[in-house]
Amino acid sequence: MSRLLVVQNGPGGGPGRFGDWLAEDGLSLEVVHAYAGAPLPRHLAHDGVMVLGGGYLPDDDARAPWLAPTRALVSEALERGAPVFGICLGGQLLAQVAGGTVRGEHGEPEFGSTPLTLRSGAADDPLFRGLPERVTAIEHHVDAVTALPSGVAWLMESEHCPYQAFRVGDRAWGVQFHPEAGADQVRSWEPERLRSRGLDPAELRRRAERDEPAAAAVWREVARRFAAVVRSRAVSR
Repeated sequence: MSRLLVVQNGPGGGPGRFGDWLAEDGLSLEVVHAYAGAPLPRHLAHDGVMVLGGGYLPDDDARAPWLAPTRALVSEALERGAPVFGICLGGQLLAQVAGGTVRGEHGEPEFGSTPLTLRSGAADDPLFRGLPERVTAIEHHVDAVTALPSGVAWLMESEHCPYQAFRVGDRAWGVQFHPEAGADQVRSWEPERLRSRGLDPAELRRRAERDEPAAAAVWREVARRFAAVVRSRAVSR
């Protein structure tokens, strides 16, 4: 069975339904709770790597010392052509490792179910080709990629955050949104924190519940396609 290393950056930031879907499609996930002190491998012995979200910038090594070895693993994966999937912080980390830039508290924050637009660059992408032109995903970020690395494929954007999805090389994807999160995740958010940003927790929940069926079908397909990429890489090693 193909093995995927999963780096978890916070206690509430597990692989969720995306991880369940990948397992259904034949991947064995090794989730490393790096935030809790679990050691990361010095070298990537897996068939791919997925880096999850978290409340840090990708080089916030003072608060999150495991990010340095995580960057090293992603860099090694890029060099070897091993599949990568980065979510939120993980996507920002991929962008930075590949030569892009990330800024904290940049632009307008995005919370809850957010409309995304598929770009023309996705037309031949292994994961994003043929997806609906408009789809939603759960967002929860205040930091953002401000410049993509040179030569990447720019796949998706939103009204307030242009770099929602991109591909580095042939097998490394970063997304700003959370395909692993559904309406249940939105229901767990702290209401007072949301209100402090001028958001209505009840409306965020309603919108997430309304959008979930269509969004889940799309991100389920993306998970299926990424699992196929990882399995193909394992066969060719």
